Amino acid sequence: MEVLDPSRMREADRITIEDLKVPGLVLMENAGRAVAEAVVRTIDDAAERMALVFAGPGHNGGDGFVAARHLARLGVSCEVLLIGARVASLKGDARLMAEAWVGLGGSLIEVPDLATWERTDTELGPDVLVIDAMYGTGLARPLDGVAAAAVDAINESGAWVLAVDIPSGVDAGRSQPIGPSVHADVTVTFARPKPAHLLPPVEALSGELIVIDIGIPPRAVAATKPDLYWAEESLIAGLVPGRTPQDHKGDFGHVLVVAGSVGKAGAAAITGWSVLQSGAGLVTVAAPGPARAEVASFAPEMMTEPLPSTDDGELERGASLVAMELLDGCNVLALGPGLGQGEVIGLEIRALVAESDRPIVLDADGLNAFVDDLPALAKRRAALIVTPHPGEAARLLSCSPAEVQADRLLAARRIAQAADAVCVLKGFRTIVAAPDGQALINSTGNPGMATAGMGDALTGLIAGYVAQGLEPFAAASLGVYLHGLAGDIAVEEEETFATLNATALLRQLPAALRRLAGEDLDET
Repeated sequence: MEVLDPSRMREADRITIEDLKVPGLVLMENAGRAVAEAVVRTIDDAAERMALVFAGPGHNGGDGFVAARHLARLGVSCEVLLIGARVASLKGDARLMAEAWVGLGGSLIEVPDLATWERTDTELGPDVLVIDAMYGTGLARPLDGVAAAAVDAINESGAWVLAVDIPSGVDAGRSQPIGPSVHADVTVTFARPKPAHLLPPVEALSGELIVIDIGIPPRAVAATKPDLYWAEESLIAGLVPGRTPQDHKGDFGHVLVVAGSVGKAGAAAITGWSVLQSGAGLVTVAAPGPARAEVASFAPEMMTEPLPSTDDGELERGASLVAMELLDGCNVLALGPGLGQGEVIGLEIRALVAESDRPIVLDADGLNAFVDDLPALAKRRAALIVTPHPGEAARLLSCSPAEVQADRLLAARRIAQAADAVCVLKGFRTIVAAPDGQALINSTGNPGMATAGMGDALTGLIAGYVAQGLEPFAAASLGVYLHGLAGDIAVEEEETFATLNATALLRQLPAALRRLAGEDLDET
């Protein structure tokens, strides 16, 4: 599903109203009715409770007046507080909807300023249903005055809160709060989600997100040229490689994994095993000589090869030349997990990246070889996917992890552009970004995945899907989604957040693929 920033959402509205001749009143009516229906669908005893609609001076307030009218129709006692305006000062469709509410005998309290607010008894409390329709996706400044006071009162009341389009006070295009903001239990948004609904930390303010079709057609959305997507099942399912009865293992690719060292053979083994779990036909794990036997012991299906190593079991000079010879028989290189960070190791990694003519998935110590030298990643011969966690991303960008986390989408796009590569920025709501700015926000995964080996499993999955013919952005998107989905199923079926590990996750990959295909897990 497309994710629309505020400017694209405005353009989609404009195209629908001006070019496609759908009246704005129709869109507003559809929006308000959807909000009212969401309230009664979510709250079983809504008819026994009082609803307070906080309406603002713009289109969001107009939606709120429509919602109030439909709530009354559905048997819910409703009162509207008009915040920061009077009906006489409203314009366009919002004024028409406010006048309709008043004309039908609806209760309205005008609260144009802070002084009036302080004299107003709002009757806010835990039993009240609050409809926040003060400010929508056009807001780009912190709230103050009467609006800020209303936000504080809502948040302190303990009331159940539904936000119309986006919680008031939130900039729909940003991942960080900009000032006082409503904390909603449910947000009903229109046409498509907005970045702030999905990007942490501000996404938490939206609560449960419900996306409603109010009559903005797909062609109006497409005309805005979206560059950000939400990883829905329907978007990802079509990426899974198919098979025919005539296929053989050579049709599904051969991945060379260069990874591991003494004490970190597990990283290489998890990467190699996840390559096979993706459906790739063959995998060869090349590890420093002393670690090779340990890697081989994990799974008999993996082929292994020794690489030149030091007495300590780390890569030695010339390892990249041996790996390049092995790569002649493969079509993808997965590079980095568990290799270590010595100077020679870094030089060998950089040589492999520069010389490989096969697509590369670069992770962990592979990325550490390019700390403070991100542009060097662009000097290579083949396609590249990089998979940093926030700390690795910060080292690549020469900034702090906090700065990366403050705007994860921007950080992923910066890496993708500078490295001319697909960037997978791992973490809550993993982001996949392409050099041209296209990006995807992942929808799967859970806190139990914050443990050793998870990144190695993801590297192998992505490499396996590249080996099976997917383009880098598609392979990364599928790998990230299935990785998270397998983790979610593991917690559903057998694990807890505390006990989930990479091996348990990979055991659930078949179930994740079946779920993505729409198969009933209870019948398989």
